[in-house]
Amino acid sequence: MPIHDWTRVTAGTWHDFHLAWIASFHLALNDGLLPASYYAQAEQIAGPMGPDVLTSQAEERTPEIETEMSSGGLLAADNVPPRTRFVAESELCFYIYKRRTLVIRQSSGDQIIALIELVSPGNKSTKFALRTLVDKAAEALVRGYHLLIVDLFPPTPRDPQGIHAAVWDEFSNSDFALPPDEPLTLAAYSAGPVKRAYIEPTAVGRELIDMPLFLEPEFYVNVPLEATYTAAYRGIPQRWKRVLDQGMQS
Repeated sequence: MPIHDWTRVTAGTWHDFHLAWIASFHLALNDGLLPASYYAQAEQIAGPMGPDVLTSQAEERTPEIETEMSSGGLLAADNVPPRTRFVAESELCFYIYKRRTLVIRQSSGDQIIALIELVSPGNKSTKFALRTLVDKAAEALVRGYHLLIVDLFPPTPRDPQGIHAAVWDEFSNSDFALPPDEPLTLAAYSAGPVKRAYIEPTAVGRELIDMPLFLEPEFYVNVPLEATYTAAYRGIPQRWKRVLDQGMQS
C-alpha cells in the first residue's frame, strides 16, 4: 500500500492510526519476528515524549539467546546489510500526551536496548516539541539504546532536512540532505560504541520498505513496515479514508 499524505487529515486521525499501527507492530513482533525470549507488551508512558516501542533483554547474553540470534535475525556484518540507500557513522501538541508504548522485554531481565518512534505532527509543531524529540533520540543513542524512527510527515522550517538530519547533527557535522522528491524519512540507528545510521528517504505514494531494528550493534530484525501499515490502515474510518485516498489520486 502506498504511503498516504497524512497532512490531509486531522491530528486525531493520525493519532487513531498511530495507535493501530503500534498494535500491528505488537502483533508482528510477538508472532515470531522477535527471538523467542523477547516479548512485546503495550503500555502507557507518563510524560510528554515517551517512546512508542521499547525493546529489552537480559544484561548478559545466554547460550539460548546466542542460538536465537544465529537463527532468528540478521548480522549486518554477514553480507546482509540493511536495505537503506544511505549509511552514516559517528564515534507541544495535545496528542503528544496520549502516546502508547509497546514494551519488549526478555523473561530473564528488563534492560532496555531499543525503541521505535513513530513521529507525529505535534513532534514538529514547535521548536520545543522538536527539540524534545531530538534530545530524547540523542539521549537514547548515547545510552546505547538502538533506535528506529518512522517519519511520514514532511520537513518543517524547524527540521528542513528531515528528522534524521536533526538527530544526527547531535553526533556529526555531516551535511545530510534529503532528495528533493523524497521528503519523508525512515532511519534506523545502531547504538554501539560507533553510532551508525541507516537512512531511507521516501515519499507519499511509495511503498514502505522493511527497516532494521537493532537488538545488538551488529544484529537486527527487519520490521515489516509495509505489512503493519496496511493492516493498521484497514481500521481507518471511511470518512477519512476517502480524504486520504483522494489525495493519492490527485
